Amino acid sequence: MNVDAVVLDVDGVLVDVADSYRRAILESVERVHDRTIRREDVQRFKDAGGFNNDWELTYAAALYVLATGEGYRRSIEGFTDAVAAEGGGLDAAERVVRDDIGATATQRLRERWDRERLRDVFQQLYLGADLYRALEGGDPDVETRGYIHDEPVIIAAETVDSLAGNYDVGVLTGRPAAEAEIALDRAGLDVPADRRFTMDDWEEGKPHPRALTTLAERFDADAVAFVGDTLDDVRTANNAREADPDREYHGVGVLTGGLTGDEGREKYEAEGAAAVIESVNALPELLE
Repeated sequence: MNVDAVVLDVDGVLVDVADSYRRAILESVERVHDRTIRREDVQRFKDAGGFNNDWELTYAAALYVLATGEGYRRSIEGFTDAVAAEGGGLDAAERVVRDDIGATATQRLRERWDRERLRDVFQQLYLGADLYRALEGGDPDVETRGYIHDEPVIIAAETVDSLAGNYDVGVLTGRPAAEAEIALDRAGLDVPADRRFTMDDWEEGKPHPRALTTLAERFDADAVAFVGDTLDDVRTANNAREADPDREYHGVGVLTGGLTGDEGREKYEAEGAAAVIESVNALPELLE
């Protein structure tokens, strides 16, 4: 795989978010709506597509929990399969619920579905009291340390050196810019602002190809490897290839996020991944 540039996702690639973002999803729904989904169900939403934004995944999980109280009877697997069939994402989740339980029940649900509160609780749990005050500009309900401090770094220093020394390196993440900066600092990866796309930089989100093709243009690259931990990351590379056929785009899946083992490898390959590697630390050898 000969490439000029490498674009990296953050969550599940540079840092492990199993006990931070994913934990915050579960506990935010529990705190606001008294019930929640299981940890393994988070990946079902990710696989359905359109949930690169973990706030929106939290809203969708809460939507499912509330819908079951209004007569929705599908399992979480049936729900996420239906969401995927509708194109993925929060809008699709709302359509699935409305089509099943009807307009009246959906209206009752909406009156209880508190997305603003869900986001606020999520940020309090994830950031902790000090960072919440600094980044959100308010006072939290409770003093917490923050799950952001429970994100082990995955990428090794020698991998950072190898990639930075041999390729143009960019970042494409669903994180807000400030939270992306924190993760990059921890990973020891220095990426200029014009080589990053975060939640704050584009509206479409993955798997829309615009951010990836824009980075490729800025690099003036002939071939780009995009490394991520979800099927939407692979879809982003595949969509970029269709949108920008004059360049090569290779979607590389890592097995350090929600997709792991043989099952994860099979899902990546079924989605058309150019390669599947155990972790980002195997990337230099793959590219050589």
